[in-house]
Amino acid sequence: MFENLTERLTGSFSFFRGKKELTESNIDEGLGAVRQALLEADVNFRLARDFTERVKARALGDSRLQGVEASDQFVHAVHTELVELMGPEDATLEVAKTGPTIILMAGLQGAGKTTTCAKLAKHLRDKHGRRPLLVAADVKRPAAVEQLRVLGRSLDVPVSHKEGASPPEVCAAGVEEAKATGCDVVILDTAGRLHVDDALMEEVAEIARVTRPHNQVLVVDAMTGQDAVQSAKAFHERLELTGVILTKMDGDARGGAAVSLKEITGAPILFLGAGEKVDDLDPFVAERMAGRILGMGDVVGLVETAQERIDEDEAQAAYEKMVMGSFTLEDMLGMLRMVRKMGPMKKVLSMMPGVGNAAQGLDVDDKQMNRIEALFTSMTPRERLEPGILDMSRRRRVARGSGQELSAVNELLKRFKDMKKLMKQLNKMGLGSMLGGKGKREALAGLSPTGEMIDPKAGKGPGLLGGLLGGAGGGGGLPEMPPGLEGLAGAPGGLGGPRPMGSSSTRGASKTRDRKKEKAKAKQKRKNRKKR
Repeated sequence: MFENLTERLTGSFSFFRGKKELTESNIDEGLGAVRQALLEADVNFRLARDFTERVKARALGDSRLQGVEASDQFVHAVHTELVELMGPEDATLEVAKTGPTIILMAGLQGAGKTTTCAKLAKHLRDKHGRRPLLVAADVKRPAAVEQLRVLGRSLDVPVSHKEGASPPEVCAAGVEEAKATGCDVVILDTAGRLHVDDALMEEVAEIARVTRPHNQVLVVDAMTGQDAVQSAKAFHERLELTGVILTKMDGDARGGAAVSLKEITGAPILFLGAGEKVDDLDPFVAERMAGRILGMGDVVGLVETAQERIDEDEAQAAYEKMVMGSFTLEDMLGMLRMVRKMGPMKKVLSMMPGVGNAAQGLDVDDKQMNRIEALFTSMTPRERLEPGILDMSRRRRVARGSGQELSAVNELLKRFKDMKKLMKQLNKMGLGSMLGGKGKREALAGLSPTGEMIDPKAGKGPGLLGGLLGGAGGGGGLPEMPPGLEGLAGAPGGLGGPRPMGSSSTRGASKTRDRKKEKAKAKQKRKNRKKR
């Protein structure tokens, strides 16, 4: 998400490279590029102008950081103002003091409102221990009620609907049912329209009068840019919105809606939907989002995702086998599935510092990951435990079983051997002691226990995520990875792509080994001379 905005904003920072200090002239030059980036991202013209003026005032004002390079100082000013623009940090749903909390969900057709209702129900149940009830009040769109029922059954969340009743009556009955059944959250899925009209507004306003919701949330499609902002403004004038949920963020390359919504409507962004699965709903945190927009990643979010979705015991076992170099193809398959639990690969990559926008240029969708997994599952359990028995005949069978070329099987086995060899080398260099026996889930995701990216040049090995999706040799702009971990999913050097030449980190490690050998030989010669 936001790849266009991120690319243009990070490009604007190049104006300050080599500058010792910020001046009004070089700031104006950089802000011109920032303003252009915001406008191309479909940010409101007045908002872009006001934003750049605030950045200039902050960069030239008393808040300037002493002893910091001009480029970093400018980035800090932009980041701080982005957080202020998209905040507040503590925007949450209001919780009722007595009785069920009522959440009215409004929006236009096509924004993903019904699916978002189900996502919100799952989030409140799993993360906050709530007992939600979904109310199907969209009687205008064909199959909308059935869609919510199907989603409710898949989540084991009850769905309320009253046949033949008007939407306000359906909602009122749903609130009463929640009180009777002990549900403490009621999510009202109201009808939408193709555009904002009086009939839609009157219906939603009537539902609000009948149910008196504690939260009036608008669901908007981020891909519509300024249209999303204008529809939110129209709803807010009639409904007094308490918050907004932005959907389809994974398809929004511009990012103008996310940047503009809070400032234009006054309603804070509560959640972001970035995928079709019911787990793809993330609380909106302005500081993290500002970091991702500026290409800084979201380390906190990545670590939280790893902690939530990767089992501690599984991570412990996988970590030990990974650093000891004793893992098999069966273990590698388990690691792959573990990492995939963290969500879509592009989303996870975009949260990694130093990767961010570069991830958008890589062809690493889930279909490719499925093909990689198919290679593993086309092997027998014995073949995964004993890769050495995979002769040419067996490899051809695995290729046919997975519907892929023989070269894909050979490449997978090559990566496995390289990765196993590398992990043994890194363990000798002190990987286990560096990680201190902690942070296994973070290590598998390519992070140190403190949340920093693990740097192969510092003698620390990338986690499995880096091994599966990293790039090397300058392809795609991803951080260089040691050999064997350049990628398995379409990244440069991955399956189906050419293998890059050795990276700089590889050459550096090789030179280090050569120097050690030379020192050892010289030391042995000195000992031999003393004996004589």
